[in-house]
Parts: sequence; structure tokens; C-alpha cells
Amino acid sequence: MYLVHTYALPRSHNQNMTLEEQIRQKIDLKTKPVGALGYLETLALKIALVQQTLTPRLESPTQIVFAADHGLAKNGVSAYPPEVTHQMVMNFLAGGAAINVFCKQNGVAIHVVDAGVNFDFADHPSLIKAKAGYGTQSALYGKAMTAEQLRFCLSESARIVDHIFNKGCNIIGFGEMGIGNTSSASLIMASLLSKPVEECIGRGTGVDNEQLQHKTHILKQVIDFHGSIKDPWEILQTFGGFEVAQMCGAMLQAHQNNMLIMVDGFIATAAYALVHAVEPAIANRSIFCHVSNESAHRHFLDSLNQKAILDLNLRLGEGSGCALAYPIIQASVNFLNEMASFETAGVSNR
Repeated sequence: MYLVHTYALPRSHNQNMTLEEQIRQKIDLKTKPVGALGYLETLALKIALVQQTLTPRLESPTQIVFAADHGLAKNGVSAYPPEVTHQMVMNFLAGGAAINVFCKQNGVAIHVVDAGVNFDFADHPSLIKAKAGYGTQSALYGKAMTAEQLRFCLSESARIVDHIFNKGCNIIGFGEMGIGNTSSASLIMASLLSKPVEECIGRGTGVDNEQLQHKTHILKQVIDFHGSIKDPWEILQTFGGFEVAQMCGAMLQAHQNNMLIMVDGFIATAAYALVHAVEPAIANRSIFCHVSNESAHRHFLDSLNQKAILDLNLRLGEGSGCALAYPIIQASVNFLNEMASFETAGVSNR
């Protein structure tokens, strides 16, 4: 309930406040009990601090879906065959996937990047060709990619983000498509957090119990083959898909451009975690959109001290969580900019 007592900081005091204090004051003096909008208030504060203003704006929201094939997929770690990767890219380009539906609904532009699919696509207005190869090598027998391929992924995706940024985008989401990429994310998580790989494995595309046992066996073999790796970029080169590597480069460039970064599910979080190990300040610009039904994702988020907006038992990928969470992110900006204060509304504060 609202208690009768009007309170506003004197103008001279306001001028001596830091920007963060001014934002918090603006949030607290809206016509609501303090803290009543919960995590929306946290989001509003984060966004306003990133943009260094009391009146933030979200401009030209954009979703990038990076797609690539994985050598490990040939070792039976997924419920689906490898050719599904290029078939789903075709579905994205035709506008028929979940990410297309959600982006269209919420006014988010979408681009699909061929980061390394084992297929040659015809030109398409929504397709960006940035192929580092026709899929990675199987990490069961060596590093997934060469150092040159890794450098290409990081620089090419940075160029893509710069192009989108220069068109006026200040909030960007990252998703992926690649049969076998939950295995890549599990290996990255196990190496980064020094956890047994068994604790980082989930059902991915929906493997049954027998397939899960096989997947676990294969990933344990991969870890045993490579041993302990600590350097983030070496971890990425060893276990990452081309789409994971390009997400890393894209996130790093978005951070450098002071853009808001929407992080999707388990695989996108693995990419974020690698970049965070190199550039911890990326946390200030990142918004985690959902906690996946992939069993290890919640533990991954906890290890990064991050809270996700949505918990819908999603395990689709594609950036679907970003597109679904975007209206909530927009709502946090809208209440900060448009909601009346106690003073302007003539409502008694406590």
C-alpha cells in the first residue's frame, strides 16, 4: 500500500548525484511501491547505465542466427542427422522456423549466418555467407578447427556486427543452429569450470537414455584425449563449432560497440562464458534471456552469477529465447521513460 508522505530530492542534491543514483531515484519515484516491478527495475537500471542516460532507447533490435556443422555429429551425439543443419537454415530463410515467427511478432530483424555449414547455399537477402569451412573436425581425434579458422571466425563475425551497428542497431541477440553443438557447449563448460563432463551433458535435441549414455561416453573420450585446457581461445579452438566461435567474435564486438547483448540458451551461454573469461566487463552489457531445459544451463548461469528473464523449459536454440524476451526488455525501458512519478501524477508517496 502507499503511505501518505510526499518526498522528492531537492534539485541541488540531484545535481550532486551519480548517474546511477539518479536512475535509481527515477525508478523508485515511479507510481509504485519501491521494488514492485522486480527484475524489470534491474533491467531498466542496466540498460540506462549502458547508454549513460536517464532516457534509454532500444533501436533496430536485431537477431543473428549463426549456423555450422560439427564433426562430432558424425560420432552419434545427437538424435538428428547432420544434414538437419542445412535443412533448418533453408527453413530460416523461408521464414518457417520458430525464430522467424517470434522475431516477426516482436519487430526484431533477423539475419542468418553460414558460419560453416556443410552445404552451399544460393544467395538470399537474409543470408550472410561467412563460411570458415564445411563443418569442424571431430574433437574426438584432434582440435575442432585450425588457428586460422578461429581467427577468421572472430574477425568475420566482428565485421558483421559492425555493419549492423552502423545501421543504427543498439541491441542485438545471438542464436545458433548446428547439429552436435550442445556437445560442443558441454565440453566448453566442463573445461572452463573444471567440472566433470558428466555434469555438463544434457539431452540436446532429445536423445533417449541409450543415446545419452553414448553421448556421455564420447564426450568423456574427448576430454581424456585433450586433457586439461585452461586458455579460453584454446578451449574454443579445440571444442567449439564455427557458429560458437562466430558468436564469440560477435559478442566481443557488440561489447566494444556498447551495444546491449541478448544471450539465448546453453550454446550461446557457452560462447558468452568464453568471452567473459577474456573480457569480464561484457557482463555489464549482457542480458540473459532464458534458462534452458538443457540440464546444465542453470548451473552454467549460476557459475556466471547471472539471472535469466524467462524459464519456459525451452531447448530449441535459434535465438528463440532472445526474441521471446525482447518485449520484456522493451517494457523495462518503457516504464522508465513513460510511467508517471508520484510528483507528476499527483499521487502521495510514502
